Amino acid sequence: MKHLKTILIFLYVAVIVVMAAATIVEKYKGTAYVGEYWYGSWWFSVLWALLAAAAIVWFLKQRVRKVFAVVLHLSFIVILAGALLTHLTSRQGMLHLRKGESANTYLVQEGKGIKMHSLPFRIALKDFEVKYHEGTMAHADYVTKVTILPLPKQAGSPSTQSQESNATISMNKILSYQGYRFYQSSYDPDMQGSILAVNSDSWGIPVTYTGYALLFIALIWMLFDPKGQYRQILRNLPSASAKGGRAAILLLTVCSVCGHSMAATTIPKETASRLGELYINYNDRICPLQTFALDFTKKLTGKRYFKDADGNRYTAEQLLANFIFFGDEWEKQPVIKMKGGPLKTTLQLPDRCSFSSFFNEEMGGYILGPYVQEAAQGNRDKFHQDVMKVDDKLMMLVELRQGKPLKIFPAPSAEAQHLAPVTWYSPTDELPDGMDSGRKKYIQDAFSLLYQYALDGQWNQMDQMLAKMRQYQQRYGTASLPTKTQTWAEHAYNKVPFATILFMVCLTMAFLTLIRKRWMQRIGLAVLAASFLALTFAMALRWIISGTIPMSNGYETMLTMAWFVMLTALFMYRRFPVILTFGLLLSGFFLLVSHISQMDPQIGHLMPVLSSPLLTIHVSVIMMAYALLSITFLTGIWGLITGHSLTFPKEKDASPRGGSEGVLHSSFLMSQLFLYPALTCMGLGIFIGAIWANVSWGTYWSWDPKETWALITFMVYAVPVHQQSIPWLRNPRHYHLYMVLAFLTILMTYFGVNYFLGGMHSYA
Repeated sequence: MKHLKTILIFLYVAVIVVMAAATIVEKYKGTAYVGEYWYGSWWFSVLWALLAAAAIVWFLKQRVRKVFAVVLHLSFIVILAGALLTHLTSRQGMLHLRKGESANTYLVQEGKGIKMHSLPFRIALKDFEVKYHEGTMAHADYVTKVTILPLPKQAGSPSTQSQESNATISMNKILSYQGYRFYQSSYDPDMQGSILAVNSDSWGIPVTYTGYALLFIALIWMLFDPKGQYRQILRNLPSASAKGGRAAILLLTVCSVCGHSMAATTIPKETASRLGELYINYNDRICPLQTFALDFTKKLTGKRYFKDADGNRYTAEQLLANFIFFGDEWEKQPVIKMKGGPLKTTLQLPDRCSFSSFFNEEMGGYILGPYVQEAAQGNRDKFHQDVMKVDDKLMMLVELRQGKPLKIFPAPSAEAQHLAPVTWYSPTDELPDGMDSGRKKYIQDAFSLLYQYALDGQWNQMDQMLAKMRQYQQRYGTASLPTKTQTWAEHAYNKVPFATILFMVCLTMAFLTLIRKRWMQRIGLAVLAASFLALTFAMALRWIISGTIPMSNGYETMLTMAWFVMLTALFMYRRFPVILTFGLLLSGFFLLVSHISQMDPQIGHLMPVLSSPLLTIHVSVIMMAYALLSITFLTGIWGLITGHSLTFPKEKDASPRGGSEGVLHSSFLMSQLFLYPALTCMGLGIFIGAIWANVSWGTYWSWDPKETWALITFMVYAVPVHQQSIPWLRNPRHYHLYMVLAFLTILMTYFGVNYFLGGMHSYA
């Protein structure tokens, strides 16, 4: 038995190490290489088979009688069997159709060559269409309409019309027919052809889905089985009056530096605010111009406003309007924030620079020009990265002076002759020949008139002109305009920097709750509850604005993680008072990451493939798992610090005592309290994601780095629930050490994949 357990542990670790190594190799060798020589190799399949065989033998020798445990472990064997069947019997290929033509063959990549395979029917393309979000060129869906034609029973025998059937294929809507599944994959540039992915996996998918169903049932059963380990943990929990020790927690703070500027001609705040009420096609989304102004200002100044040396504070709308109407003056104002780095040091740049400071006739014009060319030729060191960031800001100002971003004039599709129902134009765009001459003149002359009013200081006339432009948008923008509720929500969201305020409040309060006074704990609980409500309100606003649950990018998932941590802390506070500090600290950390990292907070349309309820469930459940495991990480640090001097009891059901030993045991139970539901959420999330992937593009597991590291994380965190087989983890100190180190897999899954490995799931 001892040797068998050693072999099992060795194989388990070997599988994890091989998968982790494969993701690193993929970054440098490419996906095709690891697909053929790692994941698709015979030795990788043999490694999994040996692990499964050793696990089955060990499981039988242990004589496990808990039904949920049998079902849970059986589900993994069934899933592996399904994966093997898919690997051996499935066939995946591509089918290219042209409008009006039919085909009954598709191409399959086999080894290093391509082979043609036949279908038992013909499929003809009737039509292909790209659907757009109203008023933009953002793709909403790709729709292929086909006709299925049965093959004639005998050569020369035509098929009858009654035997034909029509079908529609789009993103997240597949066509299943006679054991074949067709997915929308791509299309021809001339819009006259569609490319479909073809998948035939009659054996693998049913077996794999059976394994998924068994896994889902067993994971949920694990939490509710009266004789299970989790219910035993719940029975052994300390009462709400149990007191914990002080947590030794350290954090670094980051300070911001203000810049300096000189006063210049400016647009009044009220007039600039009216400009911000106009709509604009920005980021392929029709939104208030205020949103564009905020992003413009944050990119230039690093803040939501600009404050000059005299203390004059300009709103985002004012700064944008000043560059539009008084560009010659404001190009000389030190508005651009320069972050520390090689560029600032080498060129000896001040903290704030003006646009004009980067242009010098004696130095050949644009002083960053030679460095930009070097970066374009492949030089990507830190100096050249800084150059490209500054160049991006300067080019943004150049385009603004040219009027290119100001797409605020809608035109009906009949006049614009465009695929989108309504097209939005800037005053300097080339307008279509079919457009009414009066409308053309209005679009081309409106800003000239505004410019003249600004030069003359005729603010009332400018306000009236902006009001008329708003009426024009309401009349001709039609269905492309956001609703009144969406507009209100976006203005409300733009007014308050929720993430910035909440991360400062939560982190500050986390430190204050270390003062173990009842009145301070009550204040901390009130702050946590208020922060939870504020974050809920912010996420609800994003939901209203975008029309989709806010989980579509890295920024929103950080907000979701913080939300789940707050919710968990509020529910568990009475049982574990110390979780108040943990909840404030972790939620503050997640909000801080969303605030200072490279994550993009912009609200945009989802890619068509992401518009699926399965994806929403997948992301939300995974985020809940990460939030719970983050608490086990902090609990592990707390337990190690407060109980480091103890002689730890080996008894599995040792009762907690006072002092640091009581804290250690309490933290041991609290960590396991979150571990089991976290594992359930992670298992559900990973394999619901696999089902979504199968529905979306025909493969439920593609060994993408994010998928692989999620599986690694699941396997790593599954180890501590096997304490009967691994006595070392019954020691609370050893257990906490393991949980702290295990958290590295989450960091790799979320941040390492996003910003280092890349892949289909990367948010970077």
